[in-house]
Amino acid sequence: MAGQLKEVRNRIKSVQSTQQITKAMKMVSAAKLRRAQDSIVQMRPYAQKLQEMLSNIVSNSEAGAGMNLAAERPAEKVLMIVITSDRGLAGAFNANIIKLAKATIIEKYTDQQKKGNLTIWCIGKKGYENFVKNNFKADDRFKDIFLHLSFENVQKASQAAMTAFANKEFDVVELVYSQFKNAATQRFVVERFLPIPKVEKKAGATKADFIYDPSKDLLVAELMPKILNTQLYKAVLDSNASEHGARMTAMDKASENANEMLRSLKISYNRARQAAITTELTEIVSGAAALQG
Repeated sequence: MAGQLKEVRNRIKSVQSTQQITKAMKMVSAAKLRRAQDSIVQMRPYAQKLQEMLSNIVSNSEAGAGMNLAAERPAEKVLMIVITSDRGLAGAFNANIIKLAKATIIEKYTDQQKKGNLTIWCIGKKGYENFVKNNFKADDRFKDIFLHLSFENVQKASQAAMTAFANKEFDVVELVYSQFKNAATQRFVVERFLPIPKVEKKAGATKADFIYDPSKDLLVAELMPKILNTQLYKAVLDSNASEHGARMTAMDKASENANEMLRSLKISYNRARQAAITTELTEIVSGAAALQG
């Protein structure tokens, strides 16, 4: 009985220690989430408006100088930029992104993968480790961006993708990441990065007539790379905020589960302790009765 009590006491101490860790991690994630949320909330309207403007320009322009990043080609060689996190303990955050990337490959790019024409650039260590483990053609040149998250570092990845697309090393570039909604909700999406997606024209809609100053070719050549850099940076900020939100939620649930376990263990401990006391009292009474007899 004494051994059973000691075992339950050890389990209670273990759960209490784990709960202290999960509470501390929740507080750290909450502080990081606040900063990450402020960044993406301020960035998103600007980035969406830029993307809308670029798509409108591309949709209403003929192919020509400066439009090579909008050139539609058969998707023979595909690049996927998958944005995960560097650390775990964020619930199903990384697993859902990786699952979406693999589902997209099966649905749209199975032939390219079989031919070895599918390349994955991983931003975040968790995605890279998973794809390498499962024998995908994964590139690690940008996997450490979250160690020093800045527009300049993300811009290097964006410019590398644009250069590779312009040189026809890839025909399609897809983004797989998590859009931040709130601390408890993330939306996992696949977005076309290159070629620049065009706006679907509605029946009877009039064609937009833009006035360009300076010249159209010069303006488009200058705007395209800057807007695409901004789009990738927005996706990275979205994923960063989603990660901290998912981790905060996961640690909050872990703390609640620890409370339930502690409640159950304390009930078990009190029952065992009460049984031990009852047994001792019974032995004392029986011994006293035997002596009197």
